Amino acid sequence: MTKKRIYLSPPHLGDNELKYIKDAFEQNWITTSGDNLDAFEKEICNNAGVENCVALNSGTAAIHLALLSLGIEKGDEVICSSFTFIASANPIVYVGATPVFVDSETDTWNMSPELLEKAILDRIKKGKKPKAIVVVHLFGQPAKLNELIKIASAYEIPILEDAAESLGSTYGGKMTGSFGSIGIYSFNGNKIITTSGGGALITNNKQIAEKAKFLATQARDKAPHYQHSETGYNYRMSNVLAGIGLGQLEVLQNRIKRKRAIFDYYKKQLEPTEKFSFLGEFKNTYSNRWLTVIISLKENPEVLKAKLEADSIESRPVWKPLHLQPVFKDAPAYVDGTSEQLFEKGLCLPSGTAMTEEDMNRIILLLK
Repeated sequence: MTKKRIYLSPPHLGDNELKYIKDAFEQNWITTSGDNLDAFEKEICNNAGVENCVALNSGTAAIHLALLSLGIEKGDEVICSSFTFIASANPIVYVGATPVFVDSETDTWNMSPELLEKAILDRIKKGKKPKAIVVVHLFGQPAKLNELIKIASAYEIPILEDAAESLGSTYGGKMTGSFGSIGIYSFNGNKIITTSGGGALITNNKQIAEKAKFLATQARDKAPHYQHSETGYNYRMSNVLAGIGLGQLEVLQNRIKRKRAIFDYYKKQLEPTEKFSFLGEFKNTYSNRWLTVIISLKENPEVLKAKLEADSIESRPVWKPLHLQPVFKDAPAYVDGTSEQLFEKGLCLPSGTAMTEEDMNRIILLLK
């Protein structure tokens, strides 16, 4: 008998998504405007505690527009976390700038404040003061925002928060994404909530939001005809997909609660074996635990991955640090080996919120 396939982080739909989609069809708003889109942006603002949201077709598009809205252009340098998915850095290249990678620290696995300041000082010494800093909240765990913001403020460099993986996570009781000049979310199919594909740019700066929305809708000038003075993009979220998002937002806290319960169950069962360690929860933070990641202390994670796959269980390596990616081989990097060690030992376990205890026990038995 074929075993049930257990996926890494599949979508988990609730009860009301179809209702909002049906509303869009009945109103004939099958486009990039409509009631669902307006309501979704409003709810994102309410959830994050910010004044402005622009719903887009991906988190990558949100980073791209954020960089453009901050005035990043060809020849500039932008600091970026190295231990992250490549979408955090690709938009830096889109605008013609150069990514400068900074390694992780061990408490949160996110950008090291010490190495950030080292990178800033060295780039200034070389005559290239960075124009922005892309800080990632990895696997839902907030970065050390107080330290990072203090350094960025001292050198007057804006922070762009890549909160693609951390929707609903908090730092000091405040939502990730709301600390920087701009924050971004992703609603890709594997995220804690989804719009099937989508993202959002959030900010308290109205001018930035208006600029992003303008660029996301092909940069059409205010004129009686189609006139364009800037290059624009087709980045707006559809009203239909925003309906999925509205239904998903209604169950966000339930999804976070379940993600955290999954993490705790894995940890309780596996940590006593002394074969695995887990990402902690740094003081004053609350993680959505988007993915449960183990650090394998005794066995190669590729071997574990193969064993799981042989039993029809999907797992994935952690992100390969961007300073090791061939496409970024010439980019400046300020590293101390932390992310490389995590990459060598880390493995992402199935963390879907619809998983059963039977599913988890099947995984745990194989890992033990």
